[in-house]
Order: sequence, then structure tokens, then C-alpha cells
Amino acid sequence: MRLPNRTALLAGTALTVATATGIAIGSTGLRHFDPALTGYALGALMAAFAVGYRFAVWAQRPPSRMYFRRGLELFFRPAGTAAQAVEKAGVSALPLPHGAGTLGFAIARNFVAQEFIRRRGGVRWVMHLCLSGGCTLAFAITFPLVFGWIHFESFADNAEMYHVAAFGMNVDSFSVHSFKAFMMFNLLNISAILVLIGLAMAGWRRFTDPGERATQSFYEDIVPLLLILAVTATGLALTVSYKFLAGHGHGLWALVHMMSVVALLLYIPFGKLFHMFQRTCSLCVSRYKKVGAAGPRAHCRRCGGDFASQMHVDDLKTVLDELGFNYRFAGAQGEVHYQDICPACRRGLLALNQGRSIGR
Repeated sequence: MRLPNRTALLAGTALTVATATGIAIGSTGLRHFDPALTGYALGALMAAFAVGYRFAVWAQRPPSRMYFRRGLELFFRPAGTAAQAVEKAGVSALPLPHGAGTLGFAIARNFVAQEFIRRRGGVRWVMHLCLSGGCTLAFAITFPLVFGWIHFESFADNAEMYHVAAFGMNVDSFSVHSFKAFMMFNLLNISAILVLIGLAMAGWRRFTDPGERATQSFYEDIVPLLLILAVTATGLALTVSYKFLAGHGHGLWALVHMMSVVALLLYIPFGKLFHMFQRTCSLCVSRYKKVGAAGPRAHCRRCGGDFASQMHVDDLKTVLDELGFNYRFAGAQGEVHYQDICPACRRGLLALNQGRSIGR
């Protein structure tokens, strides 16, 4: 048996400790931590360890490591320093783009607007916006409440007025009859409706689209939808119980809801939903492409055409060497690396070599 990855083990432990410390400090020494939410907190701690472990393992792979290293260099260093960093890799200085290559723009485009999904189709884009937006809103509300970072306290002399306390400090107040109160107490229901819309669209697509049906798997594509549906449905059941059924069955639904939430949290590091964290690499890729497009270009050794950035070709050679793939071969003018050949010529060479193998 292989021993656990030491770096990943440290990353998982560090993220777990950081989460536990955040709970302790944010709830002012657990004074504002609700014991009824202990199950949610334990599930979050276990999920934190698993996410930290798997992310560290994935980030250590040569392609991921290269993108993160290059992306971080190009994001957070001044243009001159970034250019020097690229020069160390064997590429000459280049003018770095501004604006479109910044971190904020990449976050807004790839995470908030889901631009990469919009290019695949409008309906699919709306579906992802509902799912990602609804789930993000739900997590943004649930985690601070579960961890005790935010809680509500009624006024000592007026039970219809509430303080909003964040990290032990009063930051706002409102009347229980105000629109603000209505929104605060129903944001989870609003997020649930958004998620249900996205789930309905996703389910319809999964069961009717021939392409999806041919490539999907139950564990990777159906299970996450079922888990999200379980969390959403049981959460709405709690609202129905205390608003319309005088609390009937609330205890049972609360237990089922907690179990479904913990199941979803524990699934995230091991299933398709882990791509939420892998998308962070796309921020590096975005900057990487912008810098590469403005820098020196790689020209095909066969036809002389411009086909990629020189930085990308050089980094790809490094990654292939780290993976143990030798794509070098002897050419008429010395050693040639396969990555120095453009895709069109690669296809042409394949046809030529196939022809030679049959004597043509």
C-alpha cells in the first residue's frame, strides 16, 4: 500500500485546523455556536480535510503545477518582473496586457458570469447560473450561521427588533416586520427555488440529450443532482413545517436535512462537484493565455507557421519530460521536439508516415 501524500496530508490538516480555528474565533469562543448545528460543523471539518488533501494532490501534478506556478507569477508580479520570470524559461521579454488579464476580470468572467458555459449554449448557461448561483448563495448563508460567525439577538426591551451580530459585534438591526427581515429569513428559500429551476433543467438535459446520455455516468453526473435535490427539498420541507404545519415533523426533517447536507459535503471532494475548486486553475490559464498571446510566438519547424505562444510550447516540453514522455526525434537538421511541429503538420506527417509504411 502506498503511504498518504505527505504534502496533501499537511494541506488537509492545515485546512481543517484553519476551519476549526475560524469557528472558535468567529463564534467568540463558541459562545454563539449553536450545539444543534454540531453535525453540520463536523461534516464541514471532514469535508475541509478531504478538499485540502485532494486539491494538494491534484495541484502537484505536473500540468496543474505548471499552470499554477506560471499563473501566480504573471498575476501578482509587476510587468517587468513577470517578463523576467518568463525570460528565465528561455523566452524573451514581452509586453504584458492589462485589464482583461487581471485577476478580478477573470473571477468575474469565469466564476460569476460563467462565460465559458455561455459559449456552449444559452439554456445550458441559465441552468448553470441557477445551480451555481443558488448553491453559492446557500453556502454563503449557511456556513456563517453554522460556524457562529453571524447570529441574531432580539432587543432587551423589544422582541420585534433584532440585532445582527457578526463575529461578536453588532453590525445591523431590523424589525421583524420589515422587508429586510423578510429577505434575510427567506434567502435560503430563494436560493432553493433557484437551485430547483437549475435541477429541473439539468435533469431534463441528462435524460433527453443523446450526447449526454451516451457519456454520463451515474456516480459522476446523476448522484450530485440527487444529493443537491435532497438538500434543497428537505430544506424547503423545514420551511413548510414551521410556517404551515405548526412545526409538525420538524425534528424529523431537521435530521434528514442534516444528513443530506453532510452527505453532499463529503461527496464534493470525491466527485464531479470538486471542479468548483479546480476552476481556480482557470484563473491562471486565463492570465497565461493573455500573456502568451502578447509575447513571442512559436513557429513550426516544418512549415514555419505561427501556431502557439513560445512560452506555452516550452512549458509543455517541461511537463512532458516530468511525465516521462520523450517526444524528441532525429530530424534532417538535428534533434526535433514533436511540440515544435504545428497541429496541421502533425496530421500531415502522420499521413505521410502511414503511406511510407505501406510503400507509397
